[in-house]
Amino acid sequence: MGVNMMSWSMKVALVVALVFLVGGAWCGPPKVAPGKNITATYGSDWLEAKATWYGKPTGAGPDDNGGACGYKDVNKAPFNSKGACGNLPIFKDGLGCGSCFEIKCDKPAECSGEAVVVHITDMNYEQIAAYHFDLAGTAFAAMAKKGEEEKLRKAGIIDMQFRRVKCKYGEKVTFHVEKGSNPNYLALLVKYVDGDVVGVDIKEKGGDAYQPLKHSWGAIWRKDSDKPIKFPVTVQITTEGGTKTAYEDVIPEGWKADTTYTAK
Repeated sequence: MGVNMMSWSMKVALVVALVFLVGGAWCGPPKVAPGKNITATYGSDWLEAKATWYGKPTGAGPDDNGGACGYKDVNKAPFNSKGACGNLPIFKDGLGCGSCFEIKCDKPAECSGEAVVVHITDMNYEQIAAYHFDLAGTAFAAMAKKGEEEKLRKAGIIDMQFRRVKCKYGEKVTFHVEKGSNPNYLALLVKYVDGDVVGVDIKEKGGDAYQPLKHSWGAIWRKDSDKPIKFPVTVQITTEGGTKTAYEDVIPEGWKADTTYTAK
């Protein structure tokens, strides 16, 4: 009888413990409220953040070299595997895609303290700090002293500093017509814009007025039309702060889906 009662009580204790853990009472680092949105105001002050890394140690982050922005080549120039997942106030539901930041760390001892530039190419859902950069392995290691990259990667979560800077892509603005686009549906991936894109509008051939595109996800904007869109199409981008830039007839009359078009 005593043995049976002990066995039963141990089972109850085990169930209670499991409920306690599954219920979220303990789940790694404590969750922290996100900070204020980081805007395109290029200040000189450094802000505090946490840094982690993901993917392959010397990789670009995602195995497919993509991410939540919709980019498909973050392992190549001008990103050069220096991509980062930004948390909510940095990624901003995709409006922060492509924005550029200087990052650095002073500790642990493997940190060089020298600033390197990274690009926001992916989304970070963790809430371990007001600002959190989950960096590609290559980007994380770039903060290390030469020859100390492997040791720094083994440090796990580290403190870092960051500030928003102007992007120097060295590339013309491009528009990738996404797969699935057709005469009545146009989805554009916008790349290489300095400053957060907050609006994309198009003007059809022979039209006088711009028509707004809906923000789909990441850096992708779309238009659903009940009648065929007339090409060529002029694309106008609005960046944070209200600056508007138009790219005349950038999507040509004989356009194709899954094709990139470069601004003139």
